[in-house]
Amino acid sequence: MNNKAGMQKLILAVIATMVLLIGGCALNTKTSTKTVTFTNPLSTDGGVYSDPWLIRVGKEYYYCGSDGKSQITIKKSNAPTDILEQNDHVVWQAPDRSSYSSETWAPELHYLSGRWYIYFAADDGENANHRMYALAGGTNFNDPLDGKYSFQGKVADDTNRWAIDGTVLTIAKKLYFVWSGWAGEQNVAQNLYIAPMSDPVTISGTRVLISAPTEPWERNGEPFVNEGPEVLTHEGQVTLIYSASGSWTDNYCLGQLTLKGKNPLKPSNWVKRKSGPVFKKTNQVFGPGHASFISSPDGTPWIMYHAAKVKGSGWDRDIRLQPFSWNSDGTPSFGKPEAPGKKISYSLN
Repeated sequence: MNNKAGMQKLILAVIATMVLLIGGCALNTKTSTKTVTFTNPLSTDGGVYSDPWLIRVGKEYYYCGSDGKSQITIKKSNAPTDILEQNDHVVWQAPDRSSYSSETWAPELHYLSGRWYIYFAADDGENANHRMYALAGGTNFNDPLDGKYSFQGKVADDTNRWAIDGTVLTIAKKLYFVWSGWAGEQNVAQNLYIAPMSDPVTISGTRVLISAPTEPWERNGEPFVNEGPEVLTHEGQVTLIYSASGSWTDNYCLGQLTLKGKNPLKPSNWVKRKSGPVFKKTNQVFGPGHASFISSPDGTPWIMYHAAKVKGSGWDRDIRLQPFSWNSDGTPSFGKPEAPGKKISYSLN
């Protein structure tokens, strides 16, 4: 009896040990959360950065930018905070002495209709000749750098007026081009326009004015400015976040238009938040504007924007990044621009 009892105890002990080992292995299979802490500004190399365009594809981040002259580049990283430190992949070099050889501004990278496209503004060296253009890339959704980018020509409505900062809005599988432009041939003010598209590089209808710089907070610096429209959609609410006032002023800021009807080509369906900017300067951050937006893998929304390096530095700017949240009506709640040097943490998982 004693030997039998001893054997039973030994067997039970072995089973218990195996259960603990198996349980421990199961616990160890859980993915640990990697937290990254950073401070603004992201760019610390002394360079001048503006008009940031950041997207996330799977676990990779892509930053599309220009040298401000004739070149468009894409940077790639597995973290948004070190994206500016990565090598440039040159995807476009404009030819010499063309109508789009100079002053390349605000390129944006979009995946539309099964292909990657880059939209950018450029001119021949004269700002009055700025127009919007497009490049077409590869079809691999998982990698915007897989494939060469080819010039597709001008993206313009019938007026062919001055145009910059073009972006694409998709509603019910229909494409719309939204941009900043002049009403006439002279730079009296920059307005926001929208027009339908028949495909990712062709405007197929008349442009419609949806915003002009009429509010006091949009009229710092002349000529008055509405520019840099970007699309945010949350819980069915379509919002256009745009930049207002002169980009060279400390009062450059972000305004908001919300779409209240189904038809984006009806001007009255776009309602401006007239009470003031949704993102503006503080006593430590000046001229925050021209933003792009991503969601991190855990679902947190983030805003990337440029701001003046110091008070009064105008176009001497750098890039900042911070999280934001959503209001109950589906519009964004950005809060205030975080002060330089403040620690911000986020999860890579």
